[in-house]
Amino acid sequence: MPPSFATGLERYDFLCPSSVLFGIGRFAELGDMATRFGREAWLVTGSRSLEACGGEAAVAALLRTAGLDVIRVGTCTGEPTVADVASVVRELPPLEGREAVVVAIGGGATIDLAKAVAALATNLSNLPDCDEDTVADHLEGVGRGLPIVRPPLPMVAVPTTAGTGAEATRNAVISCPRRRFKKSMRSPLLVPRAALVDPALTVPCPRDVTAASGLDAITQLIESFVCRFRAPLPRALVLDALPRALAALPRVLADPRDLDARAAMSHAALLSGMALTNSGLGMAHGVAAALGIECGTPHGVACAVMLPATVAVNRPACRDDFAMLEQAVDPDAPRDHEAAADAFVGRVERLCDTAGTPRRLAEVGLPRERLSWLAANSGGASMRGNPVSLDPQTLLPILERVW
Repeated sequence: MPPSFATGLERYDFLCPSSVLFGIGRFAELGDMATRFGREAWLVTGSRSLEACGGEAAVAALLRTAGLDVIRVGTCTGEPTVADVASVVRELPPLEGREAVVVAIGGGATIDLAKAVAALATNLSNLPDCDEDTVADHLEGVGRGLPIVRPPLPMVAVPTTAGTGAEATRNAVISCPRRRFKKSMRSPLLVPRAALVDPALTVPCPRDVTAASGLDAITQLIESFVCRFRAPLPRALVLDALPRALAALPRVLADPRDLDARAAMSHAALLSGMALTNSGLGMAHGVAAALGIECGTPHGVACAVMLPATVAVNRPACRDDFAMLEQAVDPDAPRDHEAAADAFVGRVERLCDTAGTPRRLAEVGLPRERLSWLAANSGGASMRGNPVSLDPQTLLPILERVW
């Protein structure tokens, strides 16, 4: 009897942007892309991201040449907070009579801010009354848990970093320093309508941002491949993207103008967003959110700190999957799954050494006496997806080893 290739296949959904433009120089097509979705471009940008695109005047000219009116509605200066979202929403122009498309240009934080703004713009009855509690009421696990029921304003996401894959995800991560949480606004409706990914826009990124962003994308690829909720299509994407990323990250760190390596990392970030939004994540991301709240650690840095420990903890449960990944990366990898899985764990360790990102929790400012707090507050959907079940009691000794 021939093998059944349907064995193990369950029902699954797959979400991604309805249109993706990828490649060096594609930013020049931003105006034509945006006109598919509206006649007025509402810009949300990072504090430095416009520099990668030639400056605000050049971006506005590109959009206006395509026939769009342009309004700058928000600037992201860090990972977005409920106050940031509320501030932008309160000042939005009236929607009536407008065909607005939100154009987000920046890193993952900027794109997340834009997603939240685009969603609340159509789901609140009175925009000028939006406050922090209004925003929190639409996040998971805090407030009233209000869903996004109306389609957000159409959005074009233009990443200027290669990390979070936010241009392809269905959530926006929002924090609240006052109430000490970092939670997601989550809905299939939040996936941007279009992603325009031009790897050249990532060239100005400083080395530390490139390293942390790259390890975030790699973490997302690995965790989504082995997650409890993994699905076959995201796993296929990982098998394409991860070997490219593992080879490209050292190259781009050595030569920031290596456009082939930049392209591989932007491709990996995009596919990591598709993979995580259709599968899930694991321990590294479960800890990263709490670490960001406690220490203000940037998300990519937090994932980089936790990545080696995550693969080591999951190694016993993921032997065959890690072996498959190692064999995809290295055609000469051992055929023996034990040896190949060990080689993959070692490969991740060496990559983090090469990247030069912090390797210990103490390096990002976590006091030893806060390890118990970190263990108790690391959880959520990401931790539930980890292949090895972890509760605060089992997580604490792992964190002690990383400290």
